[in-house]
Amino acid sequence: MFVQLLVILVLLIPILAIVLDSRVGHALAARLEGKQLGVGDEVSGDRLLFLEGEVERLSQEIERLGEESDFLHNLLAERPKPAALPEGEGSDDA
Repeated sequence: MFVQLLVILVLLIPILAIVLDSRVGHALAARLEGKQLGVGDEVSGDRLLFLEGEVERLSQEIERLGEESDFLHNLLAERPKPAALPEGEGSDDA
């Protein structure tokens, strides 16, 4: 029983990490950060905190996309040119 529980726990940790790092996880986090609207300055403060969180999240996403773009650019730039295939021996149509 203990071994089964341990195996389930070990499998759930990476699954949870994948879900939380996905767009669904980010949407849930953004939804949890958004609070009910209050009155006056409280609304402005809550909105400001929410917007700061969104700016931080978007900055991280832009940085990640830039790193991916640089990696792909370097990968394509360093790709060796394909060599010409040698002529086959029985390829004459005569």
